[in-house]
Amino acid sequence: MSRIKAGRHALAWSICVALAGMSATALAQDEAAGPQTPDGGESIATLGATVVTAQKREEALQDVPITMEVVPKQLLKDAGIHDIKDLQILVPGLNVTSTGNEAQTTARIRGVGTVGDNPGLESSVGVVIDGVYRPRTGVGFSDLGQLERIEVLKGPQGTVFGKNTSAGLINIVTQAPTNERSTEAEVTVGNYGAVGLSASYNDRIGENSAFRIYAATRERDGFTDVETGVGPRTRNDDSDQNFDSVRGQLMLRPTDRVDVRIIADYTHRDENCCVGVTTFRGPSAAIVNALSGGNGVIDVADPERRLAFANRDTNQDIKDKGVSAEVNWLTSWLGDATLTSITSLRGWDALSGTDIDYSGADILYRVGSDDAGSVKFDTFSQELRLTGATQRMDWMFGLYYGDEDLDRNESVTMGSAYEPYLSIALINNVASLFPAGLVDLSNPAAFLSEAAGQPFGTIFNGQGSLDRYKQNAKSLALFTNETFHATDALDLTVGLRYTNEDKSLDSIYSNPNGSTACGAALSNPTQVGAALAARGVPAAYIASVVPTLIGYMCLPWSNVLHDGRITSQDRSESEWSGTFKASYRWNESFMTFFSAARGYKAGGFNLDRVQSATGFSEDGAGITPVDDTSFPGEFVNSYELGMKSTLMDGNLLFNASLFHSKFTDFQLNSFLGTSYVVRSIPSLTNKGVDMDLIWQTGVEGLQVQAGLTYLDSRYGSDPLPDAGLVLVPGNRGGFAPKWQTSAAVTYEWGFSDSLIGRFNLSAKHTTEYNTGSDLDPEKLQDPYTLVNARVGIGSRNGRWMFELWAQNLTDETYQQVGFDAPLQTGSWNAFIGAPRTYGATLRMKF
Repeated sequence: MSRIKAGRHALAWSICVALAGMSATALAQDEAAGPQTPDGGESIATLGATVVTAQKREEALQDVPITMEVVPKQLLKDAGIHDIKDLQILVPGLNVTSTGNEAQTTARIRGVGTVGDNPGLESSVGVVIDGVYRPRTGVGFSDLGQLERIEVLKGPQGTVFGKNTSAGLINIVTQAPTNERSTEAEVTVGNYGAVGLSASYNDRIGENSAFRIYAATRERDGFTDVETGVGPRTRNDDSDQNFDSVRGQLMLRPTDRVDVRIIADYTHRDENCCVGVTTFRGPSAAIVNALSGGNGVIDVADPERRLAFANRDTNQDIKDKGVSAEVNWLTSWLGDATLTSITSLRGWDALSGTDIDYSGADILYRVGSDDAGSVKFDTFSQELRLTGATQRMDWMFGLYYGDEDLDRNESVTMGSAYEPYLSIALINNVASLFPAGLVDLSNPAAFLSEAAGQPFGTIFNGQGSLDRYKQNAKSLALFTNETFHATDALDLTVGLRYTNEDKSLDSIYSNPNGSTACGAALSNPTQVGAALAARGVPAAYIASVVPTLIGYMCLPWSNVLHDGRITSQDRSESEWSGTFKASYRWNESFMTFFSAARGYKAGGFNLDRVQSATGFSEDGAGITPVDDTSFPGEFVNSYELGMKSTLMDGNLLFNASLFHSKFTDFQLNSFLGTSYVVRSIPSLTNKGVDMDLIWQTGVEGLQVQAGLTYLDSRYGSDPLPDAGLVLVPGNRGGFAPKWQTSAAVTYEWGFSDSLIGRFNLSAKHTTEYNTGSDLDPEKLQDPYTLVNARVGIGSRNGRWMFELWAQNLTDETYQQVGFDAPLQTGSWNAFIGAPRTYGATLRMKF
């Protein structure tokens, strides 16, 4: 451990210890606390009293005409949920995946999310934390601290929350400061060397104000073994955990009509992630093995071994920080309307190194540094809302402004094995086109150097691409959401939003190594033909083979035509979106609703090297650089018919809805072996059923939560220009399982007057689905079930609880995302989910 790393952990641990010390002082001054529930919170007499803020006002869950899942704080603890990836086990229809690093985390609701690792695409599923929209889903993959609840809203959102989302929204509500003086601490140990410590202190300031501070530090060894091949990587595990987080809150109440909540947070992740494991081993694997001394890829594809190959580091250094201020002023205007202002300033920096070829051979890699592999967001947002109510109407008017600066520095470096690997692979591919023995396969490593007319070993080495992207996005929106109480039973809701999006992108492309091979091939294609002729390729075929060979010599990172390019792009969109809802309460126990919504997500730019046959992005593969990398906005027309029932005197909530959504210009971001391609899919139709229930059973201490999503997802039949996407038209969408079911059972019982036990079992079953955006059959994931379990014993007054737990109890191996092994025809890899982890946690409250 470096001095910097050791010092950072020492600081985090010191904060936690200091908080514990503050609690000891507080205990000496306080009277003994009264009896509490084990989580230190309040018991809800009936489930019918569950409160949500999905429409920016406190309402009973069963009165809100929105399909949504609500996970309260006790269940979040019982299921061991610290981030949105953990959350998915409790929410059918929600899938959260990570790819090349944990900053590239994607959330999908009902099969729809923003696919791929391109930061130029906004999220189809938004993440809002304490009222502040976060620019990308990856920020939710962090310790979220002390949670009050998480609301997962399904379907387009835009007339209530500040930013448009086309598929849904994850609304995270953390615990606010209270007037109660208290300290909480948590110590966790587990397998893979896991150690975690968190602590919080809450206290009041004077009569009307309070503060809360939370700090956490967590470490864990990697759960994927790595063969390092030819090096220089020395670390032999991957997907470790190593982060620190601190979050401070201040609640001020200067008058009985004004409250101010100020939140500042900082998280630093210094980890190694992520390597892919081989799922299908193709013929090119033999070449990779030969170039790495026989240790390049796995002998037989076996994802359950969790054995990956990478000779380059996968270091990632992520900093997420920000401050926000929420002011609520109960004015005397318009019948005591509330004026809310939420101001936020956030920064997010991610450095990530990657072994791009995912093998032990030194072919392609990215250095994780400011210059070569970084993404940075600086975001300012301001939201204003005026809300009020009369006897017949609940109303809201809002304004949202966002200003986002995005900087990306992207580089691909070619290692010493790149030139011989490409030479061998290409001469073998050329030979496969002709009768056996016709093409000379001797000394294939020199093939490309002969074609380029340059000495072997000099034409591809070094930093191929080094590109700079600077994007600014400004969003201005006016929105309103009005609920008319037409009768005591009938409510009509109308929401409308006008959005203006302005984006600009400046890009600078360079090839530091000069791209000698590509330049030589373009300037003298006859030399390429001569190399083919010297290998025995018949003259009649040379003219048709030369363009293919040049294409491989001018792959995006080695294409000299990009060198020195400077482009500027602008786009502006002004769009209307909105919703209409009608709900009818038949009696106190039963409500039905209908909703229609038009959702919208802004277009943008592909922040990657884009090239095609003609220089236009809508055309097929080629080597001509594309200057216009823009793509249009994504739209959805969504309809739902639902019901909400409150049964058994408020102890059973059962909700269900039918949904039908048609997306147009759906933004599909696909990795096609050498680069990311963004395609606007003309249509994607999703339809199905959502069901969920929460049951506080007649057995004392026993509670059940369950849900089901049935999804029929289908792309339109319009053809696409990319050969790699030939399977998309007319087929089932990727990441869209037909069935997902989840269930959580919690049981609490008393041992004595002072001790209780608590048990939770959470599970989610997913039927088969394709884990790739191009729908290659090799990326199909079979049905699987994830199970989490936790059992504990603690004091009735909530002062302590000792728990034993396991995540992925049955040790399922499943793909998060499948992908083509770069440059390795016939081979596929996948980023797989976490294995079984287990351990013990001690919670304390003072």
